[in-house]
Amino acid sequence: MATTTELPTCDDVAQAAERLDGVAVRTPLLRSDLLDELTGGRILLKPEGLQRTGSFKIRGAYNRLKQLVETGQDRGGVVAFSSGNHAQGVASAARLLDMKAAIVMPSDAPALKIANTRRLGGEIILYDRWIEDREAICARVAAERGAIVVPSFDDAGVIAGQGTVGLEIAADAKALGLTLDAVYVPASGGGLAAGIGLALDPATELYTAEPAGLDDHARSLAAGERTANDPAARSICDALLAAMPGRMTFALNRTRLAGGVTATDGQVLRAMAFGYEALKLVIEPGGAVALAALLSGGISAKDRTVAIVLSGGNVAPELFARCLTQGS
Repeated sequence: MATTTELPTCDDVAQAAERLDGVAVRTPLLRSDLLDELTGGRILLKPEGLQRTGSFKIRGAYNRLKQLVETGQDRGGVVAFSSGNHAQGVASAARLLDMKAAIVMPSDAPALKIANTRRLGGEIILYDRWIEDREAICARVAAERGAIVVPSFDDAGVIAGQGTVGLEIAADAKALGLTLDAVYVPASGGGLAAGIGLALDPATELYTAEPAGLDDHARSLAAGERTANDPAARSICDALLAAMPGRMTFALNRTRLAGGVTATDGQVLRAMAFGYEALKLVIEPGGAVALAALLSGGISAKDRTVAIVLSGGNVAPELFARCLTQGS
């Protein structure tokens, strides 16, 4: 099977954690006195930019590829489609497991992400994200090569791997003697939010954070069905441009999410600058959207313990320079 169709469970997340032991970095859960003062709450930050390949994506990619090895389905290699972070995760996981990996990437993806994916051993196949169908390209390549498709979010193994972020947040918050009130997660296809939702205590509220105008998760949740973004919508958050929530991820998220928040590109730039100046962290636009919502007042954290996932740090140098000049 190229993609598992059965929804993952919390047990699958625990098994993923075992596969990822010694492979994925256990990123820290950071406190910030300044953020506590600004918000009136207790803010915990999960900086996945410190993760292997610079984002959380290695978790889901390695878990899925390791499953293929365990079941003997790895001989034809894998093919994936991604704007960059999943691409790097799949390429890195394939290298670790001695597998071939082809990655279908948009031609306007950040050059840094394309270069890093190639450096990790991934074969790059470029396409135009606005006029070409990446899934069709991926399916054609898989059929020609006998490869297994590894989706960036709509796959049980991928979702379970991403859920290890939630396991770590919950365990580290408990070690600090804190009870989590809410967790805010950047969302594109919804795999990270879905996985984290499986790992958290049901009493902990879960929210998506999305770019303004590309809040398909929040709108889908309100509508009770998957709703697409306006094809004309644009954002600097290149990692969060999925057309709509995934079928599998929405099946999980529709019953777990408490809501969603958004942030404008300007707010994201200011959050990136804040991350560098106040937290000494490099955060990419998509990875900063939840922090941006917090800093702009879109998240009410007063007297609450709130975890903010900073999902990646793969930002082009020119865009990072822009955030420091415009966002400060």
